[in-house]
Amino acid sequence: MPTHRSRARQFFLMACQFWRGNTRTRAWLLTAAVLGFVAAQIVVAVGINSWNRRFFDALETRDASAIWAVALWLPGLVVIAALVLSGLVVSRMVLQTRWREFVTIRLVGWWVSDQRYHQLQFSAPDLPAPEYRIAEDGRLSIEPLVEFVIGLITAAVSALTFAAILWRVAGSASFELGGRAIVIPSYMALAAVGYAAITSYAAYFAGWPLVKRISGKNEAEARFRAEMTRLRENAESIALIRGDADERASLVQNYRRVVSVWFALIRQQGIVALVLNANSALFPIVPLLLSAPKYVSGEVTLGAVMQIVTAFMAVQAALIWFVDNFLRLAEWFASVARVDELQEALERLDAAATIPSGRRVGMGRSIDKSIHIHRLSLAHSDGSPLLAETSLMIDRGDRVLIGGESGAGKSTLIRALAGLWPWGGGSIDFPAGQSIAFIPQKPYLPLGSLRTVLLYPDAGRPTADAPILAAMQRCGLGGMGHRLDDVAAWDRVLSGGERQRVAFARLLLQRPDIVVMDEATSALDEDSQTSLMRLFGEELRDATVISVGHRASLDHFHDRKITITKTIGGATLTSSRIPHGSRRGIIQQRTDFAVDP
Repeated sequence: MPTHRSRARQFFLMACQFWRGNTRTRAWLLTAAVLGFVAAQIVVAVGINSWNRRFFDALETRDASAIWAVALWLPGLVVIAALVLSGLVVSRMVLQTRWREFVTIRLVGWWVSDQRYHQLQFSAPDLPAPEYRIAEDGRLSIEPLVEFVIGLITAAVSALTFAAILWRVAGSASFELGGRAIVIPSYMALAAVGYAAITSYAAYFAGWPLVKRISGKNEAEARFRAEMTRLRENAESIALIRGDADERASLVQNYRRVVSVWFALIRQQGIVALVLNANSALFPIVPLLLSAPKYVSGEVTLGAVMQIVTAFMAVQAALIWFVDNFLRLAEWFASVARVDELQEALERLDAAATIPSGRRVGMGRSIDKSIHIHRLSLAHSDGSPLLAETSLMIDRGDRVLIGGESGAGKSTLIRALAGLWPWGGGSIDFPAGQSIAFIPQKPYLPLGSLRTVLLYPDAGRPTADAPILAAMQRCGLGGMGHRLDDVAAWDRVLSGGERQRVAFARLLLQRPDIVVMDEATSALDEDSQTSLMRLFGEELRDATVISVGHRASLDHFHDRKITITKTIGGATLTSSRIPHGSRRGIIQQRTDFAVDP
């Protein structure tokens, strides 16, 4: 992966795929429609410019009939101009929407697929708010870009068209200097180009620092939003420990950074505003001053002067397009950079997934009914060791408890079993054709009805009420059976213990062959834990269970215990059998466990 990259170039390489593949027909049709309306718009502008000359010539001669004859053309010009401009607006907006749809779907698919959204928090912890980069920065990278391209094309064609009008109508400028006659051909066109060049350079010199300022502002705003989101998501925990003062101080300090970058941006925008406002005051006056001598001498008519002024302003507006759009260009580039930062982080994840075997955790299929952990080692995303190389075999029906001190890597081992932790080496092979269910400490509850929550992630699978209600009753949720079709924010309605009961109810409905749990009963009391863990000796007696837990009482529900011990070169695993007598007959006793040599 390169350490330096052109953000805009990398963004274009991704975004311009819109004109290839399955979307190319739609993309090119929309592009053709936009360009057609752009061409029509310029034709209408030339027509209006010609109408101006005829009208003012008729006005200068005080010929009423000629004035009214020219005026009769105006309604037609207005109607045509309105239709063309409306068509351009509609086609532009459709192109923007479809292009943004393509980019957003591509980024969302890339981010969500293969658990990259989960791995990014470990591989790129300094990359805040990927969802904001996709939704907001993605929009700000596409919508202005279409307008910029249309503006550039319109500016280029308009500059050439109206420069030709200046060349033809204004003619040359003649004057004497030191007794010599000097002729400047097409002086108005040259004056327009020269004035635009000076103004554009001044705007570039004054405004280029804005790119850095705007990027810093967007980053600070994103971090402030992320801080407030974190506060909202942890509201109850913060309120319970009375952390209001600390959180308020943190938010205020965070917002002061936002204010600081805003003031830096304001100072730079003030400098740019001087250039833009000076140009706005000057450029309508410059063509009048340059054409006045010819009008006074009688070389051109009033209508010709008005045509020259209009053409000069059109050329000027086209040539200083960069000046007029510099602020928006800076905003656009800042958003492009943020989108490409996300792309780069995703590319690094993909690059990590393609490194040779032995430098990443491989997921495979075993040829028997056992889970084989072969020479597994785990590391942090930066390569520092987390778990020393180890090999294990877990037979079908085993109940394995993973224990150890906090921070030893228990949850990371569970992530590796789930295929969410690619950093390390070795392989994890699960039996082919067996279903696996993973239960985190805080089970995810999707939006929708309680039925949807209980059937997740197979919410679309038709299931009768009877088995759902039976599972709820068995897991201590029977009192909520009448709310099966109620729609609510269940992640806020249900307590931590109820969320964990929902996870066990899902197991009864899904009947997986392998269950992997991470602190799945931590929010339950001992009696509730006992009731739910009995599932693996009764309804789910054939399931293989791998769980992480700290409570000593969990030993009663497992056959063997794997203890993780921290060491300098990476944690080590120690496997031991749990004496059957300590289980008190709660679950069926098993002896068929093994450890690979």
